[in-house]
Amino acid sequence: MNAPSYVSTLDSLKFGIGQPVPRQEDPTLLRGQGRYTDDLNLPGQAWCVMVRSQVAHGIIKGIDTEQARTMPGVLGVWTGADLDAAGYGPLKTLIPVPNRDGTPMKTPTRHSLATDKVRFVGDPVAFVVAETVAQAKDAAEAVTVDIEPLPAVTDARAGAQAGAPQVFDDAPGNICVDYHYGDAEKVAAAFAQAAHVARLRLVSNRIVVCAMEPRSALAQYDAASDRYTLYAGNQGAFGLKHQMADLLKIKPAQMRILTGNVGGSFGMKGSPYPEYAGLFHAAKLLGRPVKWTDERSGSFLSDQHGRDHDFDGELALDKDGTFLAVRLTGYANVGAYLANVGPLMGSMGVTRNLAAIYRTPLIEVSSKVVFTHTSPVGAYRGAGRPEANYFMERLIDTAAREMGLDHLALRRRNHIRPEEMPYKTASGTTYDSGEFTALLDEALQLADIAGFAARKEESARRGKLRGLGVGNYLEVTAPPMKEMGGIRFEANGDVTIITGTLDYGQGHWSAFAQVLHEKLGIPFERVKLIQGDSDLLIAGGGTGGSKSIMASGAAIVEASDKVIDKGKQIAGVALEASAADIEFKAGRFTIVGTDRSIEIMGLAAKLRGGMTLPEGVPTTLDVSHVHEAAPSAYPNGAHVAEVEVDPDTGTVAVVKYTMVNDFGTVINPLLVEGQSHGGVVQGIGQALFERTVYSEDGQFITGSFTDYALPRASDVPSFQIAYHSVPATTNVLGAKGCGEAGCAGSLPSVMNALVDALDGKHIDMPATPERVWEALQGR
Repeated sequence: MNAPSYVSTLDSLKFGIGQPVPRQEDPTLLRGQGRYTDDLNLPGQAWCVMVRSQVAHGIIKGIDTEQARTMPGVLGVWTGADLDAAGYGPLKTLIPVPNRDGTPMKTPTRHSLATDKVRFVGDPVAFVVAETVAQAKDAAEAVTVDIEPLPAVTDARAGAQAGAPQVFDDAPGNICVDYHYGDAEKVAAAFAQAAHVARLRLVSNRIVVCAMEPRSALAQYDAASDRYTLYAGNQGAFGLKHQMADLLKIKPAQMRILTGNVGGSFGMKGSPYPEYAGLFHAAKLLGRPVKWTDERSGSFLSDQHGRDHDFDGELALDKDGTFLAVRLTGYANVGAYLANVGPLMGSMGVTRNLAAIYRTPLIEVSSKVVFTHTSPVGAYRGAGRPEANYFMERLIDTAAREMGLDHLALRRRNHIRPEEMPYKTASGTTYDSGEFTALLDEALQLADIAGFAARKEESARRGKLRGLGVGNYLEVTAPPMKEMGGIRFEANGDVTIITGTLDYGQGHWSAFAQVLHEKLGIPFERVKLIQGDSDLLIAGGGTGGSKSIMASGAAIVEASDKVIDKGKQIAGVALEASAADIEFKAGRFTIVGTDRSIEIMGLAAKLRGGMTLPEGVPTTLDVSHVHEAAPSAYPNGAHVAEVEVDPDTGTVAVVKYTMVNDFGTVINPLLVEGQSHGGVVQGIGQALFERTVYSEDGQFITGSFTDYALPRASDVPSFQIAYHSVPATTNVLGAKGCGEAGCAGSLPSVMNALVDALDGKHIDMPATPERVWEALQGR
């Protein structure tokens, strides 16, 4: 389908597509009136505190709960044996990744509480419920867990070696999946005939997600209706409803998810967690709601972590610098248990994004996805996409340096050209649009690279080393899923959008309202949004993979068309004309060729007033619609970073940052700019600050903000941002998604800039002052 740039037809463009409309929810949040899960308390509510393993690997010999049961206010103490006896299901991974021989991956069973072994520090083994949270904490500390310690392994590469401690008996060698993509013989032949091969060991370091709001959940069971209600932050109420029903072994109709504001997730809150089954178990037995809220120290251990990949990368080129093949061989750490998409990132996720914007005829990825005695690893902003772009961009800069070629010219030589669209990549994806060379040139001009030499000299006069790096990225957004587009005309004159994506910081309300305003002429201030009540959803793919505007936006457009169809029939009655003679434009139904018309809001008011309609004419403008799924899109861009290095201390500062992105149709540039800023800062955090360290016996050494560094506002410069928009042809809005692109551009641009400042010395992320200083000393 052709999707040209979306052009407003309204007289007023203040709230239409393309306008920088502020976020609707911000006034409420800034006044402290947001409602997060921990803000919610129900009558008769009890409190839950988890008991977690303090040993990374060991056999559970016994759990003594007697003292805890007798303590003041304690209502109950439960272990894994109790939950197993109740018949709850296991926690499941959602994406099966096949082995290279086609056999299924290993999926060891994980129940909500460990019963035989503990497999990471933080593994839940029991929980206490009491009248107050203080009483529950005291009792949890009185639970004694007798664990026979066993050797642990925390590194994926080490975990896959012979003789490494085993995480699961039914996953020999700790291998979850031995993944392979590509034609090994053809790739080997390409490397054999290459004039040059660039080689690097590339590490994408483990990340603690550190969402602003720790996880919290409140479980309520109603015996009269036999229904279960979970109040919890998540990324999609519809999907979580079905996953929770499967976990509790109940029908989906018995499960309700209610979600208010969510203080960040980045992939981490996208699935059920071990705490949830226990909360319902206690709520049902006690006949009262049960609430649990994690503390920051618990979040460091119990939340899914991100990244943690270790690859040997190779790029084969001919004598002119044309890419012949790229090959990755390495390891992906999934931690002690499989998260909902845990095996995806270091296998199919990396593969689908490795080609990026380049004509790379052959791709081979061989990865061992490995269990270790660490916190489970799940999706984290980009989920394989930033990693793949980082690997490719670092290999390109390395090849250019080794071959004596200009790194920008090398990129241009291998760019996919606009006339080659649609372009099928070696990873099996098909790009529909993009002007990669023009975009790069625009970014370089905006970044003033012509003035870089002078800036470098000025830094040198101050005793600093300065480097410039480019991240020329492309992402493959999440695969298609069904999405709801409901439109409901309320009794008070508001119009409510109901959809199954979920805002956890993105600003959906404004962007979706702009689409509806543009399509139907609904006054922007009258548009409301419901996403977090699963009882109102008939479909929902949730928010993740930079797809919300393609999914919910398309669903809103299609639902609007149905509203218009209904409205023409109703307006025909109101205007005493045939529905076939009614046209709709700019929020108004008009009899063709006349000035007789009625606004859509006026028509809705007539319906509320009891308008008499003949049989067969719709009685409402309300629509409940399911969008069948838009294909993936391919946001891309060029980020240009400049860093300064203090050679005396090894400290790295990002001092200049420019980005030009192709996000297709930009619905709201203000929101897109915010999303871009956030993604870039998270990339800078991974590149320079965020370091996770485990001891030999599996203790998490960097388990608090005392030892785990996040970037602050003072650590980043002002960002220059511009757009080179080439609308997607695969969805009705022409949008491409933007939520995770900042990470994909910042990881390679910042690290390429640092390597440039270090005169070509490769350094792994995170490039902490210690590591940089050691590199400068030649260690």
